[in-house]
Amino acid sequence: MENGAVNQQIPVDTTSATITIKGILSLLLQNVDENDNKRLISLGMGDPTAYSCFHTTQVAQEAVVDAIQSDKFNGYAPTVGLPQTRRAIAEYLSRDLPYKLTSDDVFVTSGCTQAIDVALAMLTRPGANILLPRPGFPIYELCSAFRHLEVRHFDLLQENAWEVDLDAVEALADHNTVAMVIINPGNPCGNVYSYQHLEKIAETAKKLRFLVIADEVYGHLAIGGKPFVPMGVFGSTVPVLTLGSLSKRWIVPGWRLGWFVTSDPCGMFRKPKVVERIKKYFDILGGPATFIQAAVPRIIEQTEEVFFKKTIYLLKQSSDICCERINEIPCITCPNKPEGSMAVMVKLDLSLLEDITDDIEFCFKLAKEESVIFLPGTAVGLKNWLRVTFAADPNSIEEALRRTKCFYQRHARKL
Repeated sequence: MENGAVNQQIPVDTTSATITIKGILSLLLQNVDENDNKRLISLGMGDPTAYSCFHTTQVAQEAVVDAIQSDKFNGYAPTVGLPQTRRAIAEYLSRDLPYKLTSDDVFVTSGCTQAIDVALAMLTRPGANILLPRPGFPIYELCSAFRHLEVRHFDLLQENAWEVDLDAVEALADHNTVAMVIINPGNPCGNVYSYQHLEKIAETAKKLRFLVIADEVYGHLAIGGKPFVPMGVFGSTVPVLTLGSLSKRWIVPGWRLGWFVTSDPCGMFRKPKVVERIKKYFDILGGPATFIQAAVPRIIEQTEEVFFKKTIYLLKQSSDICCERINEIPCITCPNKPEGSMAVMVKLDLSLLEDITDDIEFCFKLAKEESVIFLPGTAVGLKNWLRVTFAADPNSIEEALRRTKCFYQRHARKL
C-alpha cells in the first residue's frame, strides 16, 4: 500500500455511534509492515498486562486458584453476583465514603463495559437524552445508539486541566436529560478531579434534576498531586451510579470483574420497583465466572498497600518519561501532564507536517513506517489529537517515541 493512500484503502468510520477503540486499533495493527524488522510497540490500548513490568499481585492469583480447587464454584452464581462478592465490594467502596454501602447496593458485572450498558439500559425511555464528555470513552456513544438514547456532548476544558464545562452542561440539559457521565480518573485525558470540582458537578446535577454516572474504572490510580475522590461522596446531594472494576487497579482486565453500584444514601434506587427492574435486567445478563467472583473478598482484603504503591510508582515514572520525550518531538505536545489513569492526550500540529492531513492518517502512517501505534484522537472525540497510553515499560516508551521523532523528521514540512 502506498502511504498516501492510507485513508482511501482503509476506511475508518469516525461517527461517534460506530467507532470503537478496539476497532480502530485492529485496523492500525493490520497496517503494520510485517516485513519490517522493528518490534511492534503499541501505546494505543490501555492494557498494562502487555508489558512485563505490570502484573497482578500473588494474592489475586492464589485466590482464584484456591476458588477453582475448592470445587465449590463450578455452578451458576446468582445473576446479581455472589453475596460474599457483593458484600466485599460494598465494604471496599465504603472506605472512601461518608456513609456505608450494603451488598444490596452492589451488582456484579462482566467488566465495567457491562456496567456501562446496564446503566444506560436502566435510564432509557422515549425521548431521553444523556450528557457525555468530549473527549470521552466511545463505548458510551455505542451503547447509547443501541438504546436509542440521544447523546449530547459537553466539552472537557483542556485549559482547566480537563474539567467539565459546567456552563455547557446547563445549556445542554432539558427535562428529558436523564444523566451525565463523568470519568475520573480520566480516560482518555489522564486528569483527576478535585473535591471542589466534583462538588460543583453534584450541585449542577441536583439543580438540573438528573443523576450522575461515575465511571471510576481507574479509581485510586492517581499519580499527581490530587488524590482520588469518588463521586459517591456526593451521593446525598445527587444520586450516583458508580461503575468500576478490578481491571486496572489490580492489573487483571481479562478477568472481566466489574460492578454497578447505587451510591445513593437517600434511597431513590432502593424503591422496590427500581430494585426489581434492575434485578430483572440482570436476569438476562451473563456475569463474570463464578470462581473469579468467589476470589474477590480475599483479593480485596489481603492485597497489601505496597502492591498499589508500586503500580503508582511505575505509572508515574512512565508518564514522566512519556511527557518528556513527547515534548522533544516538534509536531506533538503534551499540554496537560497526566495526574492519573494510564493515558494522556497529546496535541498534533499538522502545520509542521508535509503530507499528513489529520490524526487518523498520522497514526496509520506511523504504524506502517515505524511499527508504533497510538490511538487517533478522533476515536475519543477530539480530532487532531492523539491518545498515548503510558502503562508500558520505560524502554518501550523511549523506543516508541524515538521512532516517532524519526517519523516526524521524515515528514516534516520543508521551510
